[in-house]
Amino acid sequence: MLKQHLQFKLSQKLSPQQIQLMKLIQLPTQAFEQRLKQELEENPALEGGKEENDSIDDEYDDLYDNEPDGDSINTEDINIDEYLSDDEIPDYRTKANNYSADDDEKSVPYAAGTSFNQYLLNQLNTVYLNDEEWSIAEFLVGSVDESGYIRRPLADIMDDLAFTQNIYTDEKTIESVLKVVQALDPPGVAARSLEESLIIQLKRKEPNANIERAILILEKSFDQFTKKHYKKLIQKHSITEDELKGAISEIEKLNPKPGGSYAGNNRIVEHVVPDFSIRIVEGELELTLNGRNAPELHVSKEYNNMLKGFKDSKEKSKSQKDTVMFIKQKLDSAKWFIDAIKQRQQTLLITMSAIMEYQKEYFLTGDERNLRPMILKDIADEIQMDVSTVSRVANSKYVDTPYGTKLIKEYFSESMKNEQGEDVSTKEIKKILETVITEEVKKKPLTDDKLAAILKEKGYPIARRTVAKYREQLGIPVARLRKQI
Repeated sequence: MLKQHLQFKLSQKLSPQQIQLMKLIQLPTQAFEQRLKQELEENPALEGGKEENDSIDDEYDDLYDNEPDGDSINTEDINIDEYLSDDEIPDYRTKANNYSADDDEKSVPYAAGTSFNQYLLNQLNTVYLNDEEWSIAEFLVGSVDESGYIRRPLADIMDDLAFTQNIYTDEKTIESVLKVVQALDPPGVAARSLEESLIIQLKRKEPNANIERAILILEKSFDQFTKKHYKKLIQKHSITEDELKGAISEIEKLNPKPGGSYAGNNRIVEHVVPDFSIRIVEGELELTLNGRNAPELHVSKEYNNMLKGFKDSKEKSKSQKDTVMFIKQKLDSAKWFIDAIKQRQQTLLITMSAIMEYQKEYFLTGDERNLRPMILKDIADEIQMDVSTVSRVANSKYVDTPYGTKLIKEYFSESMKNEQGEDVSTKEIKKILETVITEEVKKKPLTDDKLAAILKEKGYPIARRTVAKYREQLGIPVARLRKQI
């Protein structure tokens, strides 16, 4: 049996203009400039620079006094997450980048635009190889990944040479050609493991006692070395503690990612342009928005005159009406875009100003222990805007401060109670944890249990598993791997 019933549902629909505004708010300075450039190219009714005649807007308004108002832009109480895909909304928890400290770009001694693989092939031109050896070497170079390693077994490479290059050879020949490729720069390239790469690098150095000991340790005791079983190494190799220190010192100078210097050719390097600047002037904080976010735009005088000419003409043909509708559409779009940019500026400044005031003590001192617990809702409530609006500012914008340029979302953190029952920022706890680990005796690094006990003594009663989580978030290894001799 079929039943019919009425269901009333209250839902908020956003206009296309509101969605476009939220997308504009999300854009950082450089992306905003690209969007602005695109709009100027696509809409001839929009022009950059100062307007010579301020009466244009008035004339435009006069022509359409009787037209119904377009969709107004209102960012209050807007939650547009369901309208935009996750790709367009960076998650609050995501990292600013996915590269570790040892992935930093380095200057490289080859022409700009040359790929890492091409750089290796160029070096092969100086080595004598017969045709088959050259083809094998070229294939091996093509198998080198961006870190500088060949990750595939030689047996697999032998099969691929047969199937794809019609080269039938054996592993011994490939191994021989591999030695030639491993002799190229940078030292350690084309190794099949970290152990092999480090040994290749050491053998390229001027030999001395420390280097010879380092090679021996890597060849005979690599597993014990990586686990920092220093007492076992001293006993096994019949060396003193100082001799072990000398060998380890040589190993620490090596590059675990020989291709890392050239990785910039394989990924986009994003140059950060601060969207805001905070300065301390006579003991007070001063916030400014990057001027590139406040372009001078105006509606085209020429397009406005076309409308005026149509209004004054006595005869109005269908083609003229079609033309004038196109012109009006472009003028409407230009006026909306100008208004949207002004509202974007206002939203950015209001949001960042609230964040600055909320974290005033930190911005005046630079001490991360002064960072207050702050979540997106705290700022959203302060400025009476939706959390999604604050998220779009925090996730994609950078601020230049006296203490460096940082992604704004880095100032947000959860809170926990200390022994006095006060809310403290998890960032404050992480800073204290980092300080304790920095000051520990490296011969006997502190375990997570001991770190938890120290934090409890300082008034932060947190569990060992929480200490472990914070330590991992700071990129600090476990105690055994922090041990030094």
